[in-house]
Amino acid sequence: MGSFRNAQKVFLYLYLCMFVFLAVIGSSFSSKLYVVYMGSRGSDGPDEILRQNHQILNDLHRGSVEQAKASHVYSYRHGFRGFAARLTDEQASQVAEMPGVVSVFPNTRRSLHTTHSWDFMGLVGEETMEIPGYSTKNQVNVIIGFIDTGIWPESPSFSDEGMPPVPAGWKGRCQPGEAFNSSTCNRKVIGARYYLNGYQSEEEQEKIVAYKSARDSVGHGSHTASTAAGRYVDNMNYSGLAAGGARGGAPMARIAVYKTCWRSACYDVDLLAAFDDAIRDGVHIISLSLGADSPQGDYFSDAISIGAFHAVSRGVVVVASAGNEGSSGSATNLAPWIITVAASSTDRDFTSDIILGNGAQFSGESLSLSKMNAPARIISASEAYGGYFTPYQSSYCLESSLNITKAKGKVLVCRHAGSSTESKLAKGAVVKQAGGVGMILIDEADRDVAIPFAIPAAIVGNRVGYKILSYINNSSNPTSTILSSKTVLGLQAAPLVTPFSSKGPNALTPEILKPDVLAPGLNILAAWSPASANMNFNILSGTSMACPHVTGIVALIKSVHPSWSPSAIKSAITTTATTWDKHRKPIRAGPDGRKASPFDLGSGFVRPKQVLNPGLIYDATPADYKAFLCSIGYSDRKLQLITRDNSTCSEAFTTASSLNYPSITVPNLKNSFSVSRTVTNVGRPRSIYKAVVFPPTGINVTVVPKRLAFDSYGQKMNFTVKFEVAAPTKDYVFGSLSWRNRRSWVTTPLVVRVMHSRFGLWM
Repeated sequence: MGSFRNAQKVFLYLYLCMFVFLAVIGSSFSSKLYVVYMGSRGSDGPDEILRQNHQILNDLHRGSVEQAKASHVYSYRHGFRGFAARLTDEQASQVAEMPGVVSVFPNTRRSLHTTHSWDFMGLVGEETMEIPGYSTKNQVNVIIGFIDTGIWPESPSFSDEGMPPVPAGWKGRCQPGEAFNSSTCNRKVIGARYYLNGYQSEEEQEKIVAYKSARDSVGHGSHTASTAAGRYVDNMNYSGLAAGGARGGAPMARIAVYKTCWRSACYDVDLLAAFDDAIRDGVHIISLSLGADSPQGDYFSDAISIGAFHAVSRGVVVVASAGNEGSSGSATNLAPWIITVAASSTDRDFTSDIILGNGAQFSGESLSLSKMNAPARIISASEAYGGYFTPYQSSYCLESSLNITKAKGKVLVCRHAGSSTESKLAKGAVVKQAGGVGMILIDEADRDVAIPFAIPAAIVGNRVGYKILSYINNSSNPTSTILSSKTVLGLQAAPLVTPFSSKGPNALTPEILKPDVLAPGLNILAAWSPASANMNFNILSGTSMACPHVTGIVALIKSVHPSWSPSAIKSAITTTATTWDKHRKPIRAGPDGRKASPFDLGSGFVRPKQVLNPGLIYDATPADYKAFLCSIGYSDRKLQLITRDNSTCSEAFTTASSLNYPSITVPNLKNSFSVSRTVTNVGRPRSIYKAVVFPPTGINVTVVPKRLAFDSYGQKMNFTVKFEVAAPTKDYVFGSLSWRNRRSWVTTPLVVRVMHSRFGLWM
């Protein structure tokens, strides 16, 4: 008997060994999609780069041309070089060691991060969006590339009526596909491509892909494109809400579409292919309302940072959203060559009134168009628990958690802890399915986003929610009535930083302030895809909506100052931004209404009427970005792999804070630290500016010189800012430096944190 048991043990041991062996063998031979990034294009032409890519794959597959071709997905050969291919882990390690390879990283999923908002920012008008004193008619020659979910070209927002022919030199095309052909484009939408390989490689094959073309089946891409550059639409509304004339920031600018996102998912290999084509096609601006989940990886293992670096190096402005995680240090799209946008409210809200049986009345966020005609009993959803769910679980109105007998005919108070719009909608569906006649949703994150519920419903914050629950608990027969949503203007101070907007500090390079700027991103009405929902316009919230507001402003600047560099345009936007709301009080952030810091709003809220005449700009060249990379640890060899030239780190900055950025961040101040900046005069030829400093708490700030006198347009002048610890604090502190004359305030944030040693403060 003992020998039999020993034999069983030996057999089991051998079986486990074989299982582990097969698992290891299987993992080493199973392939997945990788990006192989090889830096700038250099002097080699696209055909030669393609040949070299094929040769690398042939070598990896030991000369098998068939296997090499089967593994190849994309070649990047216009704006930069590299390829996407299906590789085993071993092959990925092999290719990472090859000469000329900067980075190898897996195909990572990215997330997708609109009438009254332009009026709120001070731009009024229909088609031209003219800014007093300037002509922006040249916007017809500005081409914006949108990397998103595609476009619904038949939307009135994308009409080409009255538009001149396509600008000369445009190399883009309209790629035919399902329900889309070359004639679907027009003089407004002048380019449309789609990218599917990366998505199909990672997603389940049975998932249906709607429209294998640039046509938008999701709605997100149409929304962002119309926010930035939509034509004037006479009566845009959402089922009667927010009715009025609407247009994008640059209504006459051209649109080129690069559809990389499918069912709200986007993948790196497709994003890089879109960047590569957009650079070759000749766009002037690239707008991306998407990004990585924080924390973001190294700049050159991140598809958006890579694509943006090569775009900006060729004079293309790249604008991206900061993300919707809302927590400290969660901002993404952190590269200094990107304009990163946070989200704010406007002074327009969509609210439903909640009337309690005791006469108390509250307002909640809602896009629900239905209303209750009579009061109904109101209960906490925890009282309607059913099945195997506890009262606590049922309080969140999870699927199947409600007892129909207990919920039928009642208004339910549900809780919500996450940030997903879809899960909020689902709770409304759960209440409706259980027979509830209304819902009050307590958003524990206090995010204030209006949702189109299928039943009378409203979202309230914790403070109001507790008052309603207190009424329920202290009444023998509590009742409530929920009215339909309405549009309200001027209800509260605006702009406010939205709670969902991702925040700094920069988790990758703390010396670079992110986000850069704040723009409207709450409850924005814009164009939509009728394939996603049977409507032509929709209201959305997110930094996805804030990003195209800045994109539209960039297009207006480009139309007036076509020769300005991407960094000059960023500087014009950020240094003219404001940290004051419409009531001339400091902009607030979060549900608690605290004073917003640069980690919430960057330099401040965009002011499009000021951006065309910033007075001074902080410019930066591709060489400056190379010196920045050296300052954060890139070697000569790695820098040359990226740039494909003879660049060295001989001109490296001593610290990343030295980049000529339109803000100054010193994350580890010891005793004292000095940083230099260069400003370029783009105002009147003869002009004088004086330094006005609001120092961060506990920090002495000295500016030398205190006065800048310019004699000509384009003249550059240097100045130095010295920071000294006076009364150190434990966390970041904030201030500002403004160069001021009678016409201009050129303002940059000052962000400082005193470094602590193991034994206390550095002094």
